Amino acid sequence: MMSTVPENDIEKILHADHHDPFAVLGAHLVHVPGGEPVVAVRAYLPDASAAWVVEDSTRAEHPMELIHREGFFEAVFPGHQEVFAYWLKKAHPDGSSALFHDSYSFLPTLTEYDLYLFNGGNHHQIYEKLGAHHSIVNGVGGVQFAVWAPSARSVSVIGDFNRWDRRYHAMRMLGSSGVWEIFIPGMNEGELYKFEVKGQNGRYEDKTDPYGFEMEVRPRTASKVNFLGGFEWHDGPWMDQRRSDTSQERPLAVYEVHLGSWRRGEDSRWLTYRETAVQLAEYVTSMGYTHVEFLPVMEHPFDASWGYQVTGYYAPSSRFGSPQDFMFLVNHLHEHNIGVLLDWVPAHFPKDAHALGLFDGTHLYEHADPRKGEHQDWGTFIFNYGRNEVKNFLISNALYWLDRYHVDGIRIDAVASMLYLDYSRKAGEWIPNQYGGRENLEAIEFVKYLNSVVHEYHPGVVMLAEESTAWPGVTHALDKGGLGFDLKWNMGWMHDMLEYFSLDPVYRTYHQNNLTFALLYAFTERFILPFSHDEVVHGKGSMLGRMPGDDWQKFANLRLLLALMYGFPGKKHLFMGIDFGQWNEWNHEQSLDWHLLNFEPHRGLKRCVMDLNALYRSRPALHGIDFSYSGFEWIDFEDRAACVIAFERKSGKGHSLICVYNFTPVPRPGYRIGVRQQGGYKELLNTDAALYGGGNMGNAGHIQSDPVPAHARSHSLNLTLPPLGALFLEKT
Repeated sequence: MMSTVPENDIEKILHADHHDPFAVLGAHLVHVPGGEPVVAVRAYLPDASAAWVVEDSTRAEHPMELIHREGFFEAVFPGHQEVFAYWLKKAHPDGSSALFHDSYSFLPTLTEYDLYLFNGGNHHQIYEKLGAHHSIVNGVGGVQFAVWAPSARSVSVIGDFNRWDRRYHAMRMLGSSGVWEIFIPGMNEGELYKFEVKGQNGRYEDKTDPYGFEMEVRPRTASKVNFLGGFEWHDGPWMDQRRSDTSQERPLAVYEVHLGSWRRGEDSRWLTYRETAVQLAEYVTSMGYTHVEFLPVMEHPFDASWGYQVTGYYAPSSRFGSPQDFMFLVNHLHEHNIGVLLDWVPAHFPKDAHALGLFDGTHLYEHADPRKGEHQDWGTFIFNYGRNEVKNFLISNALYWLDRYHVDGIRIDAVASMLYLDYSRKAGEWIPNQYGGRENLEAIEFVKYLNSVVHEYHPGVVMLAEESTAWPGVTHALDKGGLGFDLKWNMGWMHDMLEYFSLDPVYRTYHQNNLTFALLYAFTERFILPFSHDEVVHGKGSMLGRMPGDDWQKFANLRLLLALMYGFPGKKHLFMGIDFGQWNEWNHEQSLDWHLLNFEPHRGLKRCVMDLNALYRSRPALHGIDFSYSGFEWIDFEDRAACVIAFERKSGKGHSLICVYNFTPVPRPGYRIGVRQQGGYKELLNTDAALYGGGNMGNAGHIQSDPVPAHARSHSLNLTLPPLGALFLEKT
């Protein structure tokens, strides 16, 4: 029998090389020269020895003709003037048979409006359309697959369900959108799949779904069909409060966690998301932190990247469980009044062959020119923020974690590398913008758009920038020319403090400006003060280990440093292990050294941090006005000889605290500090308390002011300053 389809099209189908296999396969009304139109049903079934078309209405079976020995079948229906609903039936060489719906009998589920918004960069929930989604088409349930690969010659869905054979489920491109799609009826959750993409050079690459919601445990790289259902949220009160409370006066004390090494189970196995949920909520609640920030939970193949080289932007790492298990973790933390922040990496992505790089055989997600498209420090690709679909991929991804996982904020990694075209590049290694400048105009517009969209959809969510330069207006409003972030990491303050505290106290008298310089710019942005994972890796040692002096002085210095952070204007951020005095540098391959809490100095440091958190959260003076000079006033910053500073924190509502710091191991009895109000002052916290492992030197918990002027104030306190100690004092 002569086929109604040209032989050339048959050959393309046989080799999965057709840009629109739906134009060949399935049911078609065919105009026969000199005769009436006929309906032709075609199917490519390389594993079938025989095939039939089964009419849906009558269940009548019509045998199909084998047109090509490799499995191309066709049945022609002369009496039909329009296509009809049908099933396919095939017989296998072993005598078995199967009845099934034909993927090529279904129309696309993506609308022209979906594609219009996506190509324009404005489909904020495109993750609901691209990827793998449960769908019911013409009453038939299955999975709808869609992927963006505009320069591909062909794209197929492959998996266990078709023996990873690209010939079975070749996709079609929808117009000029660059989006390929296919509906596979009868498919359920749990199926592993990839997209096999043929580039214009004829080379096939198996690619992970960029929008895949779940992936295999590394080193395997397939995506896994997951509809994100089956989990019941119980965090309604938390979410309602978040939406209604957008104030910048809230306390924010962030505990930074790497899921793979916070704690380990028996035989050093990873804890699951659900196991972590219970233990982490208990710990964070006892310590008094307000939020947990997770190093990137998005899927990544390389453990040592700590999650910062992402290959599955929409998939929580399968190392620790399923997406629903991660939902449980977030929900459980919310039920214990703990917020959840995620590290997110829109600055770059790895070159792994199965991931985003060269996705359709071209530089699709990244710039083609390595002067814009390759990150020299990390050996990764840089996103092309000027491409609408790439921008849409990232915007939708940020919203996805907020929409589907209820996270409370996003910390964007390496913002500086996004903003500057010459970041970490020498002359001649970068391309100036259209005005000849070094600013990455496309990235700037992307960041602004991202922040505007996130705040529009999710009021109360916090957007944080790890931005290490003096870029102006990172946290300023968009209508004021800013980037629109809520908070910026104060990297300058962090470096100044760590440099100062690394010095033997005998030399600190010459470096008083390290303590004071940050106040010259402290209110130019809305800052968060970070002691992060970056400060305890790559040979830097632990925070406790880098403190000078003997063991007693090391603990006293670290308590003093943390007390300085809690007194200083700005929100708080502390990496795991610092709060109980981890001796060893952080190692992502093993648990923190929790056994250290068997020793009193470590327990004392932990108690000190607990009390600092409690004091910080309970006293509006320490968190109410973090971003204005009205919340801070120096008492004395000029006593270089004694290495003492004192300042007052104010709430703006009549409440204030006096903070005094002695940065030497020398006790300072009779040290006078000026105050504006006469009366009694309570010693709320003394880092030298015996409870914390100190020498218990101080002011017996209370002191009365004297009518002795000091520091341009009419009254003063005659204090005993403990060695390497901090005092928090409140008017009674």
